[in-house]
Amino acid sequence: MAKRNRFAHQRSGFDYLIVGAGFAGSVLAERLAAGLDKRVLLIDRRPHIAGNAYDHYNDAGILIHRYGPHIFHTNSQQVASYLSRFTKWRPYEHKVLADVDNQLVPIPINLTTLEKLYNLKLTPEDAEAFLASKAEPVAEIRTSEDVVINKVGRELYEKFFRGYTRKQWGLDPSELDKSVTSRVPTRTNTDDRYFGDSFQQMPLHGYTRMFENMLDHPNIKVMLNTDFEEVRHEVQYDRLIYSGPIDEYFDFRFGKLPYRSLQFRHETVDQENFQPVAVVNYPSENVPYTRITEYKHLTGQVNPRTSLTYEYPAAEGDPYYPVPRPENAELYRKYQALADATPNVTFIGRLGTYKYYNMDQVVGQALAMFNRIAESEQREVQHDAALSRAAREMAHVNGALRAEVVHGAGD
Repeated sequence: MAKRNRFAHQRSGFDYLIVGAGFAGSVLAERLAAGLDKRVLLIDRRPHIAGNAYDHYNDAGILIHRYGPHIFHTNSQQVASYLSRFTKWRPYEHKVLADVDNQLVPIPINLTTLEKLYNLKLTPEDAEAFLASKAEPVAEIRTSEDVVINKVGRELYEKFFRGYTRKQWGLDPSELDKSVTSRVPTRTNTDDRYFGDSFQQMPLHGYTRMFENMLDHPNIKVMLNTDFEEVRHEVQYDRLIYSGPIDEYFDFRFGKLPYRSLQFRHETVDQENFQPVAVVNYPSENVPYTRITEYKHLTGQVNPRTSLTYEYPAAEGDPYYPVPRPENAELYRKYQALADATPNVTFIGRLGTYKYYNMDQVVGQALAMFNRIAESEQREVQHDAALSRAAREMAHVNGALRAEVVHGAGD
């Protein structure tokens, strides 16, 4: 991490104060420092960098994710290439099983799921016809319930989606925007990967190591256990990039934006393996947690013991998931208008823009923002250069005129 006296030889203050050391803040800190030679102060109220992607070795020597499983996947070569500057990778294709009807079946629903649930032998064509026979067409798809019932019918909706969604969001799918379940595909082949992205790999030595490499730059100073309110009037900076909750920045002027939170129960058990895949979902409302993660599947570690995380959605706690409902989007637009009218402050990331993003999307958003900043600075440089040239030309003209006047007076 950065030394506290790193800027002793420079004037006090920073070009940028960045709030939040997750993907959004850290990527921008690195790009501004390395790409534009800016002095950056990066702060986070937590005692660590890497945001929700933070991972560490527990007492058993197993690399775990403190805030639940973070699986990296992307279709963006730009994002993959950028992060590859700071980490090597371990190939990993994420597979998830769901505990349904007292058996573990693939989710997203695929041909194998249908065969196991209904004791059938199907071809892809058979599976497509089977799902079509179950589907209940919805004239206007508005909610998450509409999305699923329209694709696979009410029976599979009840088995896989309704209970899980009610636990995850604290709301019935009929009360949630269609975007929540639209992200989950349905397949008629045996592809049991959770994601279909072209790049699916895990940081070889973990996310935290990747972030450490990213922030290892002489222009970056990192302060942890630091709340924005503690330093906003104590530190000199020219511009602010804020990846915390946008409503908190404005002192909840219009009320709090609703989020769902999570609670985690981490445990290590005295057995080599616990479950056949990294994540098993529990859709039933009779089970209080939504999923169990076993990390050795993600890391490839060999250990006689194994570490697990049980995930419990919660109404209170750290903000994780913006709740996608029309009234919440309307409330966010009020804060967005305030943000647009606030000079020298930029809001970014899931909390700063009140939108659910995957990790690669946040990286892409941060890289795009850096490009806009760089282009703006280039225009400013060109503008200043043009003014300087104009001033020099004017001085030359004025000098010539003065010379003429002097010469004329001599005649």
